[in-house]
Amino acid sequence: MEFPQSIYETIIERDQDGYKDKNELFAELIDLLPWQARPRLEELMSFYGAEYVGNAIPMNRAREVVLELKKRYKTGLITNGKTAIQYGKIDRLGIRDDFDLILVSEEAGIKKPDPRIFELALERLRLQPEECVYVGDHPVNDMEGASQIGIGGIWMKVNQPWREELSARPLHTIRQLEELLTLL
Repeated sequence: MEFPQSIYETIIERDQDGYKDKNELFAELIDLLPWQARPRLEELMSFYGAEYVGNAIPMNRAREVVLELKKRYKTGLITNGKTAIQYGKIDRLGIRDDFDLILVSEEAGIKKPDPRIFELALERLRLQPEECVYVGDHPVNDMEGASQIGIGGIWMKVNQPWREELSARPLHTIRQLEELLTLL
């Protein structure tokens, strides 16, 4: 079944590039979209839980980039979200062993931009802030969070706009992950 482009655009916009609470998002979409049969919130949450992970796809050349960088550096992944969903995506993409450390916010009990999650990663990797660079796409959660403890950041400009009021300033801005290979 073909859906009008406007429906996709509405979902993407309302989801705030994946950063919106799914209960809140789905409640909005129930009221907003032209359903043939209006679902209940529990139905949408159940569908999301069953289908979302199975549709994860990697960024262009992501695995190659991470594996190349891992030859020279310790690698870590810090991600906000539900443990089952985040590990489900990680396992679907086959990248669990590509990182020296993976921290999922629900599992850690701390969520980006809280500096404690970055401190926990440093502790587990046995690194100091000045020995690290954090690559992320969210100006607040990633760049501001990492900078609060002295980690320099590389901002991957995707869909989140930069906020000029932030104290963080990225060391570099990239649009494709593979740009890291020339920067690092």
